[in-house]
Amino acid sequence: MNADPLISLGEAASEPVEQSGPSNDFVYVDISSIDRENKTIQGAKTLQVDATPSRAKQVLKSGDVLVSMTRPNLNAVALVKDSFDGAIGSTGFHVLRSKWMKPEFLFFLVQTDGFVDAMCQVVQGALYPAVRPRDIASFRFILQSPNQQLRIVEKLDELLSDLDAGVAELKAAQKKLGQYRQSLLKAAVDGALTADWRKHNTPPETGAQLLQRILTERRARWEAKQLAKFKEQGKTPPKDWQTKYREPLVPDTGELPDLPSGWCWATTQLVGEVLLGRQRAPQYLTGRWPRHYLRVANIKDDRIDFSNVESMDFDEIHFDKYRLLAGDILVSEGQSPELVGQSAIFRRHHQPLCFQKTLHRFRSLPGVVLPEFAQLVFRTHVYNGVFRAVASITTNIAHLTLEKFEVVRFPLPPLAEQIEIVAAADLRLSAIKAMERSLTTCFQQSTAQRKNILRAAFSGQLVPQDPNDEPASVLLERIRAERSEREMQAKTRKVAKRRAVKEPA
Repeated sequence: MNADPLISLGEAASEPVEQSGPSNDFVYVDISSIDRENKTIQGAKTLQVDATPSRAKQVLKSGDVLVSMTRPNLNAVALVKDSFDGAIGSTGFHVLRSKWMKPEFLFFLVQTDGFVDAMCQVVQGALYPAVRPRDIASFRFILQSPNQQLRIVEKLDELLSDLDAGVAELKAAQKKLGQYRQSLLKAAVDGALTADWRKHNTPPETGAQLLQRILTERRARWEAKQLAKFKEQGKTPPKDWQTKYREPLVPDTGELPDLPSGWCWATTQLVGEVLLGRQRAPQYLTGRWPRHYLRVANIKDDRIDFSNVESMDFDEIHFDKYRLLAGDILVSEGQSPELVGQSAIFRRHHQPLCFQKTLHRFRSLPGVVLPEFAQLVFRTHVYNGVFRAVASITTNIAHLTLEKFEVVRFPLPPLAEQIEIVAAADLRLSAIKAMERSLTTCFQQSTAQRKNILRAAFSGQLVPQDPNDEPASVLLERIRAERSEREMQAKTRKVAKRRAVKEPA
């Protein structure tokens, strides 16, 4: 007799599932209702019967195990609890229901790497990858006696509960680190981080004086540029040419919070040069002047992902205009509302790079603003919702237009204090990153440990067998005998039905 008899899910969990759909208002469980991380039903909807989706067919019972047939690599599975008894399930689920197997045993089984890998090997379709019911039914595993199933489930509950408690603590720590980062960034740009430093240091130039210098130098650069243009054209400057200068907007500080002594409010365009990237239009995709460029997908929070860089045409004039230099900050123009304005500093790359119109380039004015301080400001604006508040939102995409980005408020401390802020913030942010890396490692170890526990459970290594149990092979014989009898009865009914049709009364 085989000590470890194999059985398929089709044999072990083939109790019929009623496919009548709802007759009254009902709770609908579809694939989107499954929390893939926790393997629970979280987002079930209550629907009226006249709004029944075409897939709402399967009448669920407590103890059913739901297995999503779509994208099996995501392992969207769940155990139906008492609270969802009688709910209607989508036909996108294969429902495992068994009189022979503990529901929890089946539930843990379909979370194993062995099951997920087997389903991924038979998946069909590229745009909508899915498996068929017969693919799930054909999965084979070692059959265990009812008592052994119970022992395995109890041990898994014990070990995985402890593991889940540890993961919950890791998530709590991760959340606290995120909150600490936000508090740190806020303190960096509202002066709290350098409050003690200001008590003992008097910068040679205040923020207000710095702002006035910016305005003076800005006008001087414009006038020099205009005079050069007149000279190039051989013209004498007209009498009122200087009145055509457009003063940049200075923020209205009436509704803005107070800043520390020596600081002042400015705008993005006052402290740097802002440029929206080049449009990715067909005429720039000829391949005549191929240049690599960055787009919004490359920009993460304070990090640039160079793994997927695309190219389009930039002739010499446009290459010079859109080329990135060390210290430039790239700010997302179009993004989900909570991420719009996400930014990163460009440091270096092994090849020249430009940027596309889903990004703004901010180039800080030398001697006015450190790029690292500007980056602290932009990151804070993402976390506290400043960018989101001024963005235009359409169909869940927020656009931070050039006009709005240029006039976003910008706290301006003295340059000497900026240096101190950047140093203090960098030290703390580096510590946060190190702790987050440690947490990531712990999460990875927890995931690996969970997989190992499940693998051990279904390979007979987690709990010992009890020699007093009825052999699983005997159970297998009963299952197959009943299945054979059921199939025979079904054939008999079909034959009787055909005879009744041929021999009418």
